[in-house]
Amino acid sequence: VQLQASGGGLVQAGGSLRLSCAASGRIFSSYDMGWFRQVPGKEREFVAAISRTGGTTSAADSVKGRFTISRDNAENTVYLQMNSLKPEDTALYYCAAGLGRTLGSIEYHFWGQGTLVTVSS
Repeated sequence: VQLQASGGGLVQAGGSLRLSCAASGRIFSSYDMGWFRQVPGKEREFVAAISRTGGTTSAADSVKGRFTISRDNAENTVYLQMNSLKPEDTALYYCAAGLGRTLGSIEYHFWGQGTLVTVSS
């Protein structure tokens, strides 16, 4: 499956952005999906994940209550709605597709290119 992330940009602290990740190739609904982020010089960080049907989601403590992951299997797209953005949310955001028995055990096999989110103070 090929993944194309978009929607990044520059936003002031407190603002919102919605990232999209469009999938093509193999059946999108067969995969659990996740969002990750990375700051140069730091390790990649898990942000949120969603199950194949969209019925189960998880999010990192740092974004809970502010970020929401969702998916539209008819449109082969996963979204990350980011509200109340903080400067520390600045990073390159990646989407990924994989499989796992639980959201915590997903093995991600496919990665999209990153989309840059910059939050100014």
